[in-house]
Amino acid sequence: MSVRRLLPLALVAGLTAFPAWAAGAGAVGENLLWLAIILMSARLFAPLAQRVGFPAVLGELLLGVVLGNLSLLGIHAFDSIAKDPIVAFLAELGVIVLLLQIGLETRLADLVQVGGRAFAVGATGIVAPFVLGAFLIGPLLLPGMESNTYLFLGATLAATSVGITGRVFRDLGKLGTPAARIVLGAAVIDDVLGLVILAVVSSLVTAGSVGVGEVAGIIAKAVIFLGGSIWLGRLIAPHSSRWLARIDAGPSMLFAQVLATGLALAWLAHAMGLAPIIGAFAAGLLFEPVFLKDFETPRIVQDIEPLMRDPRHRDLLDELLPILSRHTRHQHEHMIEPIGYFFVPVFFVLTGMQVDLTTLADPAIVATALGLTAAAIVGKLLAGACAGKAGRWLVGWGMVPRGEVGLIFAMVGRQLGVISESLFSVIVIMVILTTLVTPPVLTRLLREETP
Repeated sequence: MSVRRLLPLALVAGLTAFPAWAAGAGAVGENLLWLAIILMSARLFAPLAQRVGFPAVLGELLLGVVLGNLSLLGIHAFDSIAKDPIVAFLAELGVIVLLLQIGLETRLADLVQVGGRAFAVGATGIVAPFVLGAFLIGPLLLPGMESNTYLFLGATLAATSVGITGRVFRDLGKLGTPAARIVLGAAVIDDVLGLVILAVVSSLVTAGSVGVGEVAGIIAKAVIFLGGSIWLGRLIAPHSSRWLARIDAGPSMLFAQVLATGLALAWLAHAMGLAPIIGAFAAGLLFEPVFLKDFETPRIVQDIEPLMRDPRHRDLLDELLPILSRHTRHQHEHMIEPIGYFFVPVFFVLTGMQVDLTTLADPAIVATALGLTAAAIVGKLLAGACAGKAGRWLVGWGMVPRGEVGLIFAMVGRQLGVISESLFSVIVIMVILTTLVTPPVLTRLLREETP
């Protein structure tokens, strides 16, 4: 028998024997092996997805679906990964790193330029799905439930997960397009308004009423955080970069500054009751190329200074220096990329592992979930209509995935007792479908727009 035919058998045997290895290795060894398997499997699945025309992120999501449902084949090696707190933390760190990368590759001026469109898209992307879920589709598909249940259902439909969309735009090199900038700006607004809705609905369930002051407080915290962190950060960052470059102008100092800023703002956003990914994205917007040249460019210029004194090389150097400047502009993006190769796949694989395929065995749940998914997609496509010439379909589909944000909203509803187990399964299926269907549709739309 050839080696190629033996590989699948060896893989199955290894997965079957995995519990014994993990038991002998202890909790730490178990986590290390899980991460090794996730990392290499994601790197193998991603190219396979790309070969058939799908983005790499879809391969990672599908890998998670496979690993999370191997128990259906009698392989229970990975049953506890999705509930492991260490792996969950690494996955959360992965989406923070991803949004930091996206922020680094986005210019604040570009976001400001599409600010009006982004606000219209973000606001519509919250209101339309919420109204559809709470007052139309919910009562129609799930009659006889409490009004608070319908409100939570609407809040779940209003959520948006920018991580998946941002990954597709980034993988295809389209982050600089107007559609991508509108989606990113709208996603921030969407997160803020989504948190407002979640707070209001939760207060209605627990206290029976909600005050205007509470809503205003949430909005004020979000505005103060976003505006204050970006304004203050852009004042401080050039001076801190110049000071740090005097200590060490090498890449390690730049890497530490960028990553530490991203983690610090993610923590600050969480401490203020906002999503940590908002802080990470805001951190990326702070690092403009105008002061990043303080790190590597002085050293390079110093090395070629003898050539600059020779008139014979002046024309060549006049062409070389702009190239060096452009190189420096993007070095912070490339510097964070390797750490993203490790953490980001963990997030998408773990998201896929939340999928329980056994819920598809009940036709009634599947039918309800399909109707809910249709409403979820329509609500975000209505938001895309506000995008103008930037691409209505692109922006609309860019807002479709619910991802981990939708699951978080549903989990809060379940903890408060207004979301039943069967309804939670319906919501999970909706989250899965909107998460899985978006990358291939978005990829096709982006490729059709490429001349």
